[in-house]
Amino acid sequence: MKILLVEDDEPTAWALERALNEHHYTVNLATDGQIGLELATSFDYDLILLDFLIPKLDGISLCRKLRLQGYQKPILLLTAKDSNADIVRGLDAGADDYVIKPYNNKELMARIRALLRRGNTPVTSVLTWGELRVNPVLVEVTFREQPLSLTPKEYSLLQLFLRNPQRIFSRSAIIDSLWSLDDSPTENAVTVHIKDLRQKLRASGATEEIIETVYGLGYRLKALPKPSQPTFANSTTASIKASQTHSPSKELDSVNKVLERFRPTFAQRVAGLERTTSELLSGDLSDDLRQTARQDAHKLAGSLGTFGYPEGSKLARQIEHLLMGKNTLGEEEASQFKQLVSALGQELTKPPVAPTAQLIPVAQKIIRALLIDDDIALAERLKAEAVACGVEMAIATNLTTAKQAIAQTPPDVVVLDLTFSKRSQDGLTLLRELTEQFPTLPVLVFTGRDNLAERVAVSRLGGRGFLHKPVEPKQVFRAIAQVLSPTQTAHAKVMVVDDDPVALTTLSSLLQPWGFQVTSLENPQQFWDVLTATEPNLLILDLEMPTFSGIDLCQVVRLDPQWGDLPILVVTAHTDAESLQQVFAAGADDFIGKPVVGPELVTRVISRLERVRFRQQLDDIQQKMGKRL
Repeated sequence: MKILLVEDDEPTAWALERALNEHHYTVNLATDGQIGLELATSFDYDLILLDFLIPKLDGISLCRKLRLQGYQKPILLLTAKDSNADIVRGLDAGADDYVIKPYNNKELMARIRALLRRGNTPVTSVLTWGELRVNPVLVEVTFREQPLSLTPKEYSLLQLFLRNPQRIFSRSAIIDSLWSLDDSPTENAVTVHIKDLRQKLRASGATEEIIETVYGLGYRLKALPKPSQPTFANSTTASIKASQTHSPSKELDSVNKVLERFRPTFAQRVAGLERTTSELLSGDLSDDLRQTARQDAHKLAGSLGTFGYPEGSKLARQIEHLLMGKNTLGEEEASQFKQLVSALGQELTKPPVAPTAQLIPVAQKIIRALLIDDDIALAERLKAEAVACGVEMAIATNLTTAKQAIAQTPPDVVVLDLTFSKRSQDGLTLLRELTEQFPTLPVLVFTGRDNLAERVAVSRLGGRGFLHKPVEPKQVFRAIAQVLSPTQTAHAKVMVVDDDPVALTTLSSLLQPWGFQVTSLENPQQFWDVLTATEPNLLILDLEMPTFSGIDLCQVVRLDPQWGDLPILVVTAHTDAESLQQVFAAGADDFIGKPVVGPELVTRVISRLERVRFRQQLDDIQQKMGKRL
């Protein structure tokens, strides 16, 4: 995984880059905000590690610019500022989390993993492929419980393929994912690394090639063998183990090595603060010197704790706070400043201390499923086979028990038989209640009656899957895996235009629980400015609005080469043939009748976004095939 580090303090940046590399992250470094902005918008990163105070473009401004441009990847803010106001500013600018300097490396890595978990693949999960196990927390690989010695790049290659089992990686794409900008090899080097990785896997006892070559395109994870083949099982499961910490002696050795490299830098900054003390006591402290001293104190506060001087970090922060005021320091404050600088110098003469914080073990993640069905034979069969698939399945045979189970321990997914009470209406009623009360809880439906009317009803009520009985357990668990897999429609940007503020609020409240980023616009005259600023993935337009109607806005979008393919849904109370003909003639993709039904709205939005994604994937495949031919 690739991380963009934006940090101008050389000792801190060097230490961070080394720590990230030890956890097999690829790091690109930007020493100011402008370079950080250019890199973030030009290359694909999994996470941005961003310092609060950096030159040219500060961390808050950089974060805000990226979010306004639609940047979706996690941003972790590093700050020596511990005031609530500064933290709130950072989070409001779009940061996902923050760490106050000095930070503990274990805590920082845990926060990074937590943010990356929100992406497509759990970062702390132990990736298993039959008897092959990759543990990103412990940074270890085992096959048949025996350690497998891999180079850092071989480890990263294996993890890349396991996390993206369906994707084909060209050699250039692998280089972009696993190498920094300053260390990009030739494509032949990728071939060599993959060859070496294959040889080590074979030497460990694996008889199947886990990485296959796709002629003319690149490499991908090979399709899993059938269960009868003993080398690899027919599933990829994830389980979380408690993390283990390095011994304090190893931590201290690492701290000492880094400290020796940057001790002159720290001494130079303390010397600058001592000069400031002299000028301050003589009454000749200039604004420029004061600003320089404040920057030195800020950098020391942020880095000393990392290098084994937590008390020094506290002293530097107190110095920084004294210099932050606009007023001239009085005699009492000048005396306090002198004492703090002297104490800071004395602190740096002491040996560094190793960090003592321990990472809290994380419990194993189990998928909880609730089966609502009175077919006891099928229920018991599913429950028996659920354990092997990493699913903990509870069973409810009636409506009352089902509601109690959901209220007491909300499951990750519900599997609902529409005719569990012998009346299909009861199943549809429960489906409606579930989607309204728990909009993010996926519900899979299966029934013995397979007809179009029933399928339409399930779709309108927000069902996430439809299975027809008789159904095999593997079909049910495959459907569960599909519905719980993150889709690319999550966090999509939706722009809603309606002159009725109540309608805007209603539509936003229906969409936001599903993870959509909603931009609401009440004045259609501002449509184009907001459209180009937010760059939405889908538009929802009210048909009747003053000045510019939904038809007008739809036609304007279709006339523009850049936005011509943007999905558009029109909301209207007029569903007569003539009105709908105007809607589609203007270029709308679909319509939603008023009053808007929540599950129907969400289903139509997701469906339209999925169609766009599928078309893009098809275009990519055709382009690749064209190049191949």
